Amino acid sequence: MTGNSKFAIYGALGANLCIAAVKFVAASITGSSAMISEGIHSTVDSGNSLLLLLGMKRSQRPADAGHPFGHGKEIYFWSLIVAILVFSLGGGMSVYEGISHLQHPVALSDPMWNYIVLLAAMVFEGASLFYTIRQFNKSRGKLGFWKELSLSKDPGLFAVIYEESAAIAGLVIALLGVWLGHYFQNPVFDAGASILIGLVLVFVAITMVRESKGLLVGESAGTPIVKGIYNLVNNEPRVHTLYYPLTMHLAPNEILLALDVEFKGDMTVKELFGTIQHLEDQIKKEYPSVKKIYIEAKNFEGKDRPWEDL
Repeated sequence: MTGNSKFAIYGALGANLCIAAVKFVAASITGSSAMISEGIHSTVDSGNSLLLLLGMKRSQRPADAGHPFGHGKEIYFWSLIVAILVFSLGGGMSVYEGISHLQHPVALSDPMWNYIVLLAAMVFEGASLFYTIRQFNKSRGKLGFWKELSLSKDPGLFAVIYEESAAIAGLVIALLGVWLGHYFQNPVFDAGASILIGLVLVFVAITMVRESKGLLVGESAGTPIVKGIYNLVNNEPRVHTLYYPLTMHLAPNEILLALDVEFKGDMTVKELFGTIQHLEDQIKKEYPSVKKIYIEAKNFEGKDRPWEDL
């Protein structure tokens, strides 16, 4: 877990707490359904940031007898909980609020407060999103932005980017709904905006569930890392056959690596151990996120000097 992701979460938390309070005040003054949905959205996002911070803290606990590989996957569990909350509280309540206002329309009062709050929220949410994207770009690869985001192993960054993107989309929808409702003097537009905001949140939640589920179940390291490890080990002169490396993320910056290697037979046991140690040192130097390495050493059957006879 990087400091970049923690700072991004703190920034999003501060912005969402302030924006949520102002949105609810504006909603109480104007009676806007879309503003209530936006207030709910920002409140849920604030709670989500706290859960991600909790997950980050718990994931950094050291390994123990019950968890010999550490607690790194805690952050993936809490990111899954965040996705569920976005779906149920954010999306579900926004859709409910919109349907309720369709059934019982409420005439809109002066929307000036809505415009002020929504435009201010766009500035704060946009600044938070810009900062988070900048942090993400520091560590992403050469693939397209959205492709790299879908491959990211750090919920502290990808969850915030998804949430802030949904927040800005929701603000645009809310602004449009308030303006149309006021222009046509028809609260249906405002209620419809609330439903659309809910659907946006549901879509984002489903995306986050898919990302978190893959990491929680056990996702491999990125292809560049796996191929890089394969080439590094395969180029060792004393390696005869290397099977494809098996990797799994235990945390955003902690990878478990298992290698099945056939070494050449004309080696002493001392040389074998020395070669294995050399490979482990090289791998950890080139790929610092690889924290645990397990190498199953096999003797090539065409050897001249089997280790068992030494």
